[in-house]
Amino acid sequence: MTVHTTPAPTAPSSVSAAPASTDPALATVPGVSRAARWAAKGAALTLLPTGLWRTAIAFGIPSGFKEGDVLHVSNYPSRYSFYLIALSVVAELIGLLALGLVQRWGEVMPHWVPWLGSRRIPPLAAVIPAATGAALVTLITVYCAFGWSDPENMGGEFAPTGIARWVMTASYAPLLLWGPLLAFATAAYWRRRRIHG
Repeated sequence: MTVHTTPAPTAPSSVSAAPASTDPALATVPGVSRAARWAAKGAALTLLPTGLWRTAIAFGIPSGFKEGDVLHVSNYPSRYSFYLIALSVVAELIGLLALGLVQRWGEVMPHWVPWLGSRRIPPLAAVIPAATGAALVTLITVYCAFGWSDPENMGGEFAPTGIARWVMTASYAPLLLWGPLLAFATAAYWRRRRIHG
């Protein structure tokens, strides 16, 4: 007795993938280590807590500053809110530049950039500003950390106390990692560009 079976339908042999981008700046970068990617992402994210803290103040959430200080809750929301939000956005955009050290747009200009689109970026054009920024940020944040409790800072009469002080400190503490993470990502970028061109 012969049993006839119908073959099960098979999946298509190839699944059509989304078309690859023709913009070289969006292509994947060979030779980027996982550590370099994490360092660049971490550097970009170190500014996020302070940005969120300032934005909360801008919307009138109490920050613990006492009356008489510009950051007291009675001053917000107001026209000063735009300053705090703009400062937070600009700072985060600067922080996001670290991602260029591990992504293709840090090696090749995006095609839509006028006059420079699709041109290779000389390694030193990225390394010099990134290394300078890493050094300056490290010096500034370490200096500020040592003076955090000084009378003109968190030891002042208008400064937050208790839980509000801890929240503010926790918001600013990640900035201590910004410089070292950026320096690591910059060194990895320089090494990769020297090897891969």
